[in-house]
Parts: sequence; C-alpha cells; structure tokens
Amino acid sequence: MKQSTPTGLRSGLQTSPWIILGSTVILLIAVIVFAVQNSHREKQYMSQLMSTKGAALILAVEAGTRAGMMGMMWGGQQIQQLLEETGRLPDVLYMAVVDENGIVVAHSDPSKINTPFRQNRKLIHLGPDLKENWELVDLGASRRSFEVHRHFRPLFTDGGVEYNHMQGMMRRHMMGPVTADDWFAPQNRQQLLIVVGLDVDPFEAATREDIRTTVVMSAIILLTGFGGFVSLFWMHSYRAAKRSLQDTSAFADELVTNLPVGLIATDQAGHITFFNAKAETITGLRAVLAKGQIADNLLPANLCGVEQSFNRGKTITEQETECTFSDGRSVPLSISAARIINEIGEFIGQVLILRDLREVRRLQADVRRQEKLAALGKLAAGVAHEIRNPLSSIKGLASFFADQFNDGSEAKAAAGVMIHEVNRLNRSISELLDFARPTDLKLQSIDLAPLLGRSIQLIQQDAANQNVQIDLSVADDICPVRIDPDRFNQCLLNLYLNGIQAMTDGGILRVACASENDRHVRITISDTGQGIVADHLGKIFDPYFTTKNKGTGLGLAVVHKIIEAHGANLNVASIPDKGTTITIQLPCSPST
Repeated sequence: MKQSTPTGLRSGLQTSPWIILGSTVILLIAVIVFAVQNSHREKQYMSQLMSTKGAALILAVEAGTRAGMMGMMWGGQQIQQLLEETGRLPDVLYMAVVDENGIVVAHSDPSKINTPFRQNRKLIHLGPDLKENWELVDLGASRRSFEVHRHFRPLFTDGGVEYNHMQGMMRRHMMGPVTADDWFAPQNRQQLLIVVGLDVDPFEAATREDIRTTVVMSAIILLTGFGGFVSLFWMHSYRAAKRSLQDTSAFADELVTNLPVGLIATDQAGHITFFNAKAETITGLRAVLAKGQIADNLLPANLCGVEQSFNRGKTITEQETECTFSDGRSVPLSISAARIINEIGEFIGQVLILRDLREVRRLQADVRRQEKLAALGKLAAGVAHEIRNPLSSIKGLASFFADQFNDGSEAKAAAGVMIHEVNRLNRSISELLDFARPTDLKLQSIDLAPLLGRSIQLIQQDAANQNVQIDLSVADDICPVRIDPDRFNQCLLNLYLNGIQAMTDGGILRVACASENDRHVRITISDTGQGIVADHLGKIFDPYFTTKNKGTGLGLAVVHKIIEAHGANLNVASIPDKGTTITIQLPCSPST
C-alpha cells in the first residue's frame, strides 16, 4: 500500500531550504558584527594595557630621579644612565626626555642626544601636565611604535604639588657634581616631555589573529549553511534510516550489555573496544579503564592458555580453563573466541566470550556432596545394624570378664580397654548415623541473644581449662530468625569447641552477632589459634576429614549440613598462625 506525504510536511520540505539559507546569512552577519566588536575591544584593551605599561615606566624613572636627587644629588648624566638601563627592558624600543623645542636631552640611545626627536613634526603634549597621552608612530622599515608621553615632572607629587624640600636640594646641586650647563640644573629648568616607545608587534599580531579567526569562522559558517542546504534534500530518507539504525543499535547494545556472559571485543591492533558489565564482574576491571587498552596487557597471559590455538586461526568454543586475574583471583571460565572478518575478507578484530563457571562448579560440588551423603547414608544404615549388635555382645563379655579378675591385674585392665574402645566405636557409629540421617528441623522464631548467651555458658569451663577468654557482642537491632534452637545450638557448641581446641596456648574466642542489610543476621565466631592452611580450607566440611589426633572428622560435616538445612550460608576464612573466622548468615524470620 502506497503511503502519501502529508501536505504540511511537503510544504516544510519546500520552504526549509530558504529558511536555512536565510538563517545562515543572518548568522554570518551576526558573527561578522561580533568579530568587529571583538577586534575593537581587543584594540582598546591592548591600548589601555600598553598605555598603563608606559605610564608605569615613566613613574619609575621619575621616582628614581627623585631618590637620586635626595640621596646622591643626581643630574642629567645620572638620568641618562637610568634611561639607558630602562631602555633595555623587554618590549621597550626607546625612552627619551625632550625639551620644548623638540630636541632630545636624554635618550636610551646616547647617539640621539641633541638631535631633533621628530624629523617631520614637533612632539606636542596635548593633555594635562601629569596625564599620559599615547599615539602610534611609524618608524619606517615596516615598524611602528606605541608612544606614551607626558611632561617630565620628577619634582612634583601625583597631585601636581612640588616637593618643598626639593627646592633646597636643587639649589645645592650647583655645589655638587651637577654643572651649570647640565640640562637638569635649576637655572636650566624648562618644560620637558618624557617619551616611552613600546614595541607594537604583539598588538598587531593579536589584531591579525582576530582577522584570521573572523575569516575562518565566516568560512565555516558558510560551509555549514551550504551543507545544510544540500543535505536537506536527503533529510527524509536519512532520518528514517537513522531512526532504524538507532533502534537497532539500542536493541543490540542493551542485549549485549546485559548478556549473562562476559563479552570483550578488540580492534585490529588488539585494543579493547567493547567491555560489558558481566566482563567487569568476571575480570574485576572497570570498563571505562579497560576500553582503549591492549587486551594482552589487561587479561591473563596467553588468554588463559587459549591464545596459541586462537592465533592458528581456530575458533575456540566452550574451552574450560582456570584464569588468574591481576587482583589475584582465580576464576574457572568457559572461553569462546572468534576472529571478526568483514565482507571483503579483512580481519577487523576479535571477540572473546567468558562464561563464569564458579556457580556451575559450586552446584557440581553440591551434587557430588549430596550423592556422597546419600551413599554414606545407605552405608551407615547397614553398618549400624551389622556392627551394633556384635558390639553389644563384645561389650557385655568384656564387662563379664572384667568382673572375674582382681583389681589391678593385667587381665582386668585389658577388659577395660576393650570396653573403652567399644564405646568409642559405638560413638563413631552414632555420629555417622546422625550425619547420614535426613535433617528433621523443628523451626520456630527465635531471638538469638538469649540463645547465644546460653550456648556461651555451656563452654565456660572448657574455655577456662584452655586459658581462653570469651568475648560476646550482640547488637540491639537484630531481627528474629526461624531456626531449630536445639540443632542450631549443637552447631554453635561444635564451632566454639573447635575454636577453643585450636588455641592450645590460650587466646580469645570472639562471638559477634549483628544485622546485615535488614534482611539477614550475621554471626561471627573467631579465634586466635593456629589457623587452617589454605590446602585444608576446601576440605574441612568433608566427612572424615580431620587434623586432630582423636577426631572423627564428622563434627564440621554435621554443622555444615544443619546450617544448609536452615537455608543459611556458612563461610570460613583463616590465616595460619593468626586464627580462623567462621561466619553464619541467617535470613530474618518473615514478619507476621
């Protein structure tokens, strides 16, 4: 079905070129006016700046003259020396004192003394005596000077009042080094002008730069207007294509940014051009810092071992490996990589897909653990039935024989050992049955503060025997939790005793309870014992793993099972020879 263009839109397309053209002309006029005003303003500013600089030099010469007259009885020769030194300053072309006939009496260039200051006209000061005038003077050879001049009045204050004590100084000059024919002698005093000639090259350079800028800006505006005029004829199709491209790009960006896998793209030179949020999580690098960097400098060496295959032109698909990143974290990853080739066969970059396998590995470990527990449960049930009955008979016979021998005899002692070992074996079987039996919890909403207090009381004597101090800290704002108090208390006691037994030379057992994010409660149990080596941390909750001489290796396995049954998290952190910290995170009880 053919679509028609609305009348208003057609009219807008027809009149828009004239609107753009008119707007361009108006903008051009405005820019030219602004540039002219800016040029005038710059000229005024430079004139004021150079006039102020010239006035400052004149005041400095007059101040030096006054100081010399009071301290060293200066005359014209000393003023000549002062002008020569001042004339050597940067941007100062010359400095002179001229009499009322236009003859130079002192000049920064001594060769010009007693010559006319102007060959073609007389220098006339038109302003008040103590105010400066300025003018631009053509020096020939394409050079100009910014001249600042006023009457030379070193004996007057800024207000035009002559220093009274100067009169006496001037009279005494005739008695000092000042000769009678000195142009600065009192009897030779006449109307003098002091002139400072400053270099105007910086001023003219700034003016030329303004003109150049105006021309460039006008050209840019004209080109922009012309480009707008020409591009209007393609505007309708361009807008449609642009809108479609933006929608597609936005969809693709949103899709790629929120992928559940890390996506890294590089250009031909290996610089990172794309780095999505999941890649930040996996690598620990920020996208704003990673973009533009060379991938080999940021990612693990040889792309975690897959770069060699990738460089041979092979496409890598779901290759599992272990990557260690710059912050020391070791992350299991599934890596896929491919080279990006455009439609004419040129290599334009590569894409790397990282899939975090930590959650998969954790689930796999949980599945293996559950399978192991299920098999152990079946084994435990059979073992308990087959072993407990013979154990009861063995214990009964050992007790009978123990009663048949005299106290202190070797036979009675041997019977006692048999009874003790039977009891130990029976206890191990009971722990195995407890571990293998499905956890049956009797949940209720509990305030943890009293429960923690009672559990601490039960281990006070054990702590005292080991010379261990107990520090209990419970926050006031903790929420109630839904737990089985007996089974949870069993876990706490087991963790307390493990911590106490780890502190063979005494120490501190710290128990803390606090709220976390208003949705969880965190219980922290830490000791200052011998700690756990890194190789053992991943095994401490496995059945029958123990480092104790008399342990069965089932205590922490039972604790882990009960904590998991409560829907809680159990984490362990340990530093050898410094201690171990166990953290239990419990969800708050749902509000009723």
